[in-house]
Amino acid sequence: MKRKTIILQAFMCLTMMAFCPGCGNNAGHHDHSHEAHTHEDHSEELHDHEHDHGDIHAESNTGEHGGGEIVFEAAKAIEAGVESDTVKAGTFRDVIRTGGKIIPATGNETAVVANISGIISFSSPLAEGSGVNENETLFTISSDNLQDGDPAKKAYIAYETARKEYERAKALVEDNIVSRQEFETIKSNYHTARLAYEAIGGGENGGTAVKAPVKGHAARIAVKDGDFVSVGQPLLTIVRYDRMYLQADLSGKYIDRMDGIVSANFTLPFSDRLYRLDELGGKILAKGRMLDGNTAYIPVTFEFKGNSGIMPGTFAEVYLLSQERDEIISLPETALIEEQGEYYAYRKLDADCYEKIHVIPGASDGERIEILSGITEGDVIVTKGAMRIKLASAANTIPGHTHNH
Repeated sequence: MKRKTIILQAFMCLTMMAFCPGCGNNAGHHDHSHEAHTHEDHSEELHDHEHDHGDIHAESNTGEHGGGEIVFEAAKAIEAGVESDTVKAGTFRDVIRTGGKIIPATGNETAVVANISGIISFSSPLAEGSGVNENETLFTISSDNLQDGDPAKKAYIAYETARKEYERAKALVEDNIVSRQEFETIKSNYHTARLAYEAIGGGENGGTAVKAPVKGHAARIAVKDGDFVSVGQPLLTIVRYDRMYLQADLSGKYIDRMDGIVSANFTLPFSDRLYRLDELGGKILAKGRMLDGNTAYIPVTFEFKGNSGIMPGTFAEVYLLSQERDEIISLPETALIEEQGEYYAYRKLDADCYEKIHVIPGASDGERIEILSGITEGDVIVTKGAMRIKLASAANTIPGHTHNH
């Protein structure tokens, strides 16, 4: 009995050792689990390292950093034509922006009309814009085939008859064969016939010459070679460009500011140039005193010296200028960027860094814009190439976090 008890106790001990987690072969299994746990921790560290590296890489390539700063290297800025300037308060004029038109000055358009009825022929090639000289023969009008005959030939015959009679009487008046009174009558008839012939005569083909009354350029040619024309019919217009008018249309809502208008700048559709009346010898000529009931506009007219770059009949965008104001902050129009109705400029922070700032613009004189807020005197602002800064910022911006969990 005692022997059986001893065997049973030995069996129980062996069983307990088999299930003990810290004994025998199970100890090796515990170490392996610990090694696996260590490997998993290492993988997490590697994951964190890759995550940090991705963030650093993204940050090093971004065009913006540190609260919205934009990086654009100085060498690239010079290559892109970016220019900056220090803002200084100065004089500025109140401006009324409106439309207008370039028209010839009074007396600078001369109509050429037919002096007789007949068939017209061009004396030389003539087209819109052709230069003409004073007393140059432009057309010849022939009336050979008309019922009443050619007036030029009639005038020539009358002139020749009066001339011969005058020369005969001139020789006889000294001998008292022709009285002095009779001679004066003959002389008067001669001069009248001569003036009549010179007025409608002189055509190369025996017709009536139509000559240019002034020097200028042909415009609005209304006839063709071979047309029949009547006396007084317009043939063409001769335009001179030495003086022109700028007629601006002032809206009725600006009546209270009309008296303060002293000058104007304007632009034309086919040119990027801003024309200043002060540089063109311009002056204000008249301000309308009656509101047009159909258009609700008041004409304000300026006179200036013309040049080859300005054509009568051209519509213009006009900037009516008032008296100057002092201590006004303004920027060139090229400095502003518009985004969904809001305006922005770029402040230069250092050689390679810029900052986008919101501004509120005021009046414009066609070249510069008054800045009501957003910029202070002393700021260094991009005046040319602002769009290049914007495009470079948009193209270079990379999200700072690229890892997907």
